[in-house]
Amino acid sequence: MERLKAYKFRLYPTEEQEVFFAKSFGCVRKVYNLMLHDRIKAYQEKENNPSEKMRFPTPAKYKKAFPFLKEVDSLALANAQLNLDKAYKNFFRDKSVGFPRFKSKKNPVQSYTTNNQNGTVALIDDKFVKVPKLKSLIRIKLHRQPKGIIKSATISRHASGKYYISLLCKEEINELPKSNSAIGIDLGITNFAILSDGQKIDNHKFTAKMEKKLRREQRKLSKRALLAKKKGVHLFEVKWTPCQGHLKKRPLTK
Repeated sequence: MERLKAYKFRLYPTEEQEVFFAKSFGCVRKVYNLMLHDRIKAYQEKENNPSEKMRFPTPAKYKKAFPFLKEVDSLALANAQLNLDKAYKNFFRDKSVGFPRFKSKKNPVQSYTTNNQNGTVALIDDKFVKVPKLKSLIRIKLHRQPKGIIKSATISRHASGKYYISLLCKEEINELPKSNSAIGIDLGITNFAILSDGQKIDNHKFTAKMEKKLRREQRKLSKRALLAKKKGVHLFEVKWTPCQGHLKKRPLTK
């Protein structure tokens, strides 16, 4: 059995790579907006002339008028078209989702998606990742190892200025054999759970690691409650800091 699973990692691009990403974000946004504009125009012409067949443009159509589109990954532009197709299908299936909107460069998250074709997207030495059209490798923080085959990659830049990559992987999953048997579970207080076969699952294994933190947070909550009562405000309006517990009244000096 196969399934698709996404893995998200932090990227640390160089200044040169950031310029490439910014250019890619801009070109993908440009193509998406141009195609949306032309589709709206095509639908309007169709209303005026019902017999005319609608022809939707592809990203390649715009490269002559906008030569800078050739400087970025063509697969990223193709995915912009797929995203627009999906937005239209969603709208016609359920009008409540809203009509496709033009993309803005003021959006706090900018992104583009590319596909892996014969290793064009790959992890190198668990420290770098390569993507199409970019000659240099991008430094990546690989906190876990993706499984399966990389199908696509989405590079994004957030409002914080941080860059991320989401790798969509196709994984093979071994299905567990069906036992055709059932078991009862009783959640309790003394024990976390008691199974119908007599097995007991202790509470301690779930709370032991958190007991110290729990005691600390309970003390903080108590102090916040006391401070809120003194100030006559709601509990959520009080932010407790450790230094507040050591504040003392100082005599006024002339």
